[in-house]
Amino acid sequence: MRTDRAVSIEVNARAGGVQRLAEVVGPQRVVFGADAAVAAGIRFQHVEQESKIATDQRVKIGGAYYMISHSLGVETGGAVGVPLFFAQALSVALYTVGFAESFARVVPTIDPRIVAMIVTVIVALVALRSTRAAIKLQYIIMAVIAVSLISFGFGSRAGTPDPDLLTMMPQADFWLVLAVFFPAVTGIMAGVNMSGDLKDASRSLPKGTLAAVGTGYLIYMILPVLLVLRASAPALIEDPLVMRQIAFWGDAILLGVWGATLSSAVGSILGAPRVLQALARDKILPRWLNWLGRGSDPNDEPRIGTVFTLLIALIAVWLGNLNVIAPILTMIFLTTYGVLNLAAGLERLVGNPSFRPTFRVHWFWSFLGAISCGAVMFLINALAAVIAMVSVFLIFMWLERKEMKTTWGSVRGGIWMSLARTALLRLSTESDPKNWRPHILVLSGAPTKRWHLIDLASSFTHNKALMTVATVLPEDTADEDRLLSMEQVIADYLGKHGVRGLAQVSTGPDYFRGAVRLIESYGLGRMVPNTIIMGASDIEQFRQEYCGMIAGFHRARRNVAIVHHNPEKGYGRRRHIDIWWGGLKRNGSLMMILAYLLKTSSQWRNAEVCVKMIVPDEAAVPGIRENLTSLVEDLRIGATIRIIVSDGRSFDEILHENSGEADIIFLGMAEPGDDFISYYETLQNRIIGLPTTVSVLSSEDLAFREILIQT
Repeated sequence: MRTDRAVSIEVNARAGGVQRLAEVVGPQRVVFGADAAVAAGIRFQHVEQESKIATDQRVKIGGAYYMISHSLGVETGGAVGVPLFFAQALSVALYTVGFAESFARVVPTIDPRIVAMIVTVIVALVALRSTRAAIKLQYIIMAVIAVSLISFGFGSRAGTPDPDLLTMMPQADFWLVLAVFFPAVTGIMAGVNMSGDLKDASRSLPKGTLAAVGTGYLIYMILPVLLVLRASAPALIEDPLVMRQIAFWGDAILLGVWGATLSSAVGSILGAPRVLQALARDKILPRWLNWLGRGSDPNDEPRIGTVFTLLIALIAVWLGNLNVIAPILTMIFLTTYGVLNLAAGLERLVGNPSFRPTFRVHWFWSFLGAISCGAVMFLINALAAVIAMVSVFLIFMWLERKEMKTTWGSVRGGIWMSLARTALLRLSTESDPKNWRPHILVLSGAPTKRWHLIDLASSFTHNKALMTVATVLPEDTADEDRLLSMEQVIADYLGKHGVRGLAQVSTGPDYFRGAVRLIESYGLGRMVPNTIIMGASDIEQFRQEYCGMIAGFHRARRNVAIVHHNPEKGYGRRRHIDIWWGGLKRNGSLMMILAYLLKTSSQWRNAEVCVKMIVPDEAAVPGIRENLTSLVEDLRIGATIRIIVSDGRSFDEILHENSGEADIIFLGMAEPGDDFISYYETLQNRIIGLPTTVSVLSSEDLAFREILIQT
């Protein structure tokens, strides 16, 4: 069944506050008018934002949860939606308990708790019968409420009004009264929760909610004035049902109060199961509760969810009372209103082309509404406000860890895009040694084959610098769809292994020229990779192309780190890092920085960095040791030093003797020149048999020495 009756649902639910009026405008009449104004103001702010979102998208089942999850993401929607469901379920108890307490004043011999439980079951049975039947019942109840209000309006005085009424009233805490009264204005959520059953929600929701707010506010403002003008001070203080004495037909007041509470209970029992159904279908709830998302009949009635809601309401009726339940609901509803205001404000502020509401409100008012909700929460009860916010945050973190995937986007993407744009435009066009980090592009090919490259790069970045895992395919073997598919596969693989990075798949005439082309074109503004990590190549057939690729990276001012992986040792125990020192200039500074980043990563945190240097004879040892010790202390990387006398031995021999037990070795590499191919062959032969070794070539136009030693 599709219906377009949001106006009657909303107005009728709004009138459910009459019972709260009968309770709160007792000894607290002095502060009631201000409380009603604050509550109506918050609700009006919420309705504006609700209308703005509703006129931008087709609001389906779930009401406020649907709006929030489709704006701020499913995690935020779920974090608010779960408490919202319980609030709606407890609202059923709130209204049926209110009915029972009023009924017990007429029939004092009856137990209000039993009455409340019976009424709760009856209300649930009406909802289980069908939504159409429940809505038809709402029309009857609305007529009864109208008769009671008319009867009160044409009533007479009950005693002599006292001009000193204000001085005779007992003092009441403004925020405590607001906490108890506020749920009276939340019955308006009935129409929103029925969003999935409305024929045209984008038209009906703004119309119904705004009409309900206006109607309810007028009633709440007029009734206290009439009470003060027609009743004596003792009657106002002592008789919660003084309206019955004033009304033209006294019993009409009872019928109106009962009708109003029943109407709100029906609205809540219709709304809560639909929120629950949406939560279950979006996989917000644990997997074993997915059955709560099932619908019945062609109309997709949430009968299972209705029974579940009934059980919660019955427990609340049995354990709670009106004034205990009301403040809890106030916190939950204020949280919902605040988050919905925030969602609407962010949508408007980001200004995505997809957000085109016909009901327009400036983002300032949205944020003001969100701040107002938070402020009122703390003013009512700071501890309860903190508990509510922490609860929402914990649910949000739980949903974040589930890494939920949805078929819709959220405004969060637009927020990050806006922040990224701002950051890119504000980045300096000149290199800044103080804020330098290795933004790494890993030429790994398929991640499964060269994971050691990604592992090392991740240790360098600490998940704080930009890392891209890239591969190059021949131009004639890949189309755009295949490239996008491979990028997604790589990104998913990285995510499963806890590595934060981007994936890039490109094409080229061959792998080597394609890699150079990728390096020269990849990036945006200052956010370009400054360091290339790649595997070593032992294939003589491609030696010239491989060396030409390294030269291309050097010309593009990209630092190069070639990893000569030892498949038998891997990275060993990740305890010993050797740096073969040739001075701070060029490669030396960059090797020190990379070794420091490696040592401070989580996997290498127990590693020791050893700086090793060769001298020709013993006479040079004291001076070199003193200088190198002073330098290492200035660098503050926690390294040790070792001075090795060559005694006529070759560098290759000394390297193998002194670094054979290391877990990773850093060596400097010469700049590409005319005889670079021969040099690379010598480098390859030198490294054979060593643990994993990284050959480092500093190419970036940056004084790395200033990163290590700040003057």
